[in-house]
Amino acid sequence: FNSYPMDRLAIYGAKAAFEDEAYFQSTCQKIINTREQLTHTLQSLGFQVIPSAANFVFATHPSIPAETLAQQLREHAIIVRYFNKPRIEQYLRITIGTDTENQQLCEVLTQIVR
Repeated sequence: FNSYPMDRLAIYGAKAAFEDEAYFQSTCQKIINTREQLTHTLQSLGFQVIPSAANFVFATHPSIPAETLAQQLREHAIIVRYFNKPRIEQYLRITIGTDTENQQLCEVLTQIVR
C-alpha cells in the first residue's frame, strides 16, 4: 500500500523539475531554509526537534501529548501526522509547508503551548 500515490501528471512534473538543475537546487535550498526556520521556532516554543534532512520534522513537546497537539491543530484545519506507535507516540511529523502555512502553524502552536 502506497499512502502517497502519484499520477502521471505528477510524475512528469517531477521529472521536469529534476531536469531543471537550477530549479531543483533552488527548491531544495528553500526547503532547507524553511525547515531550519520552522525548527528554530518550534524550539523557541519548547519543542524538542529531531535533526532532519527531509521535507518534514519530528517534534515533541515535554508537557503536551502529541495526540492532544494533533487534535488541537486539526480544530484549526492544520493537519500533522500523529503515529500511535511505540517510540514515536509522543512525536508529530510536521511537513515543511509554505512560509504562510508554517506561520499559521506556529501561531496556533503558540496559542496552544502558552
